[in-house]
This record gives sequence, C-alpha cells and structure tokens, in this order.
Amino acid sequence: MNENTTEPHHYLPEALRALRRARGWSLDRAALETGVSKAMLGQIERGESSPTIATLWKIASGFHVSLSAFLGPVPEGGEAGTVFRQAAALRHQPGTDGMLVAPLFPYEARFGYELFELTLPPGYVRESEAHEPGVTETVIVLAGAMEVLTDGGWNRLTVGEAVRFPADRPHGYRNRGAAPAVFHNLIHYRSPGAC
Repeated sequence: MNENTTEPHHYLPEALRALRRARGWSLDRAALETGVSKAMLGQIERGESSPTIATLWKIASGFHVSLSAFLGPVPEGGEAGTVFRQAAALRHQPGTDGMLVAPLFPYEARFGYELFELTLPPGYVRESEAHEPGVTETVIVLAGAMEVLTDGGWNRLTVGEAVRFPADRPHGYRNRGAAPAVFHNLIHYRSPGAC
C-alpha cells in the first residue's frame, strides 16, 4: 500500500523540512526564528511529534507563512476553476490538544485568506499570541456555543453569530459547554505577498 504524502500526518513533516531548507536555515536558526525548540522542530520533521495548533502558529509566524502552509496542499482548480471541498474529508486532529481542523481553502496569495472549519471539544481553551501585523480573523459559529477572547474580554457566540477582530493582538477561543463547538474561521492577511 502506497503512503499518501498529502495525508496530514505526512504533509506537515515534509512541508516544514522543505520550507526550512528553502530558507537555508539550520534547525538552530529555525528554533531562534520561531521560538519552538530545536528538539521539537526535529521531532516534527521526523514525524515523531504532532504539534498543537498553538505551536504550529508559532512556527508559521517565525517563517512568515500562513498556518495552512503546514496543513495541506493548495487545492487544484486553476486560476478561474471552480473548487469543491468537503469538511468531513479534510477534518483531522493535527495536534494532541483535541481541536479538529478542516483546511477548507488553504492560503493562496491571489485571495489573501485561508478558511478553516474548526471543532473545539468541551473544555477546550486556547489563548493565542498576536499574529503578523494586519491579520484579521472572522469567526462564524455553526454548531454549539463558544467564547472568543478579543480586546481583553471573553465574548459568547452561539449558532449563527459571528465576529471579526484584529488577530495581530492576543486573542483566544474556548468551549465551556458540554458539546463540541464548530465554527468557520476565515483568516485574512493584509499583505498577500507576505505569506
């Protein structure tokens, strides 16, 4: 049976190794730029560790690339092609923190955004550091209820509610309910060439 290198558990190690080599960075340099230890980066590249989304964000920020650069390839469809995607086929757990991620539309410079379906298990809490300058996030709740940390306060959102906020400052997500919270997260980058 051939291994599919586009599967999430194969894609991340190869993407990180290729990006680091393209930059000509040693593991020491990558650790310095990302704030993630050399040992952890080496484990990720060897497929021995599944980092949390928070760690992936640190790596993406250090390399100045989008989060989706580590989650899967850009879908085929050409410049003007129509692209269909199914969340159920893309949904996976990239780390050990329980969050499920479906990269519906990975970042493409021509659009300047990436779109995810995210699922927070009950009790999940993640506070995120500031992203690159100019990054905004839009959250639309599809199922359950969740809270979003913006401007220093937690704000409750339920099905059908949405929020857009500057993600270039500390923010976060949590699910204090008994059921999973599912939402779309559109991350827009101010400078498309920066990712």
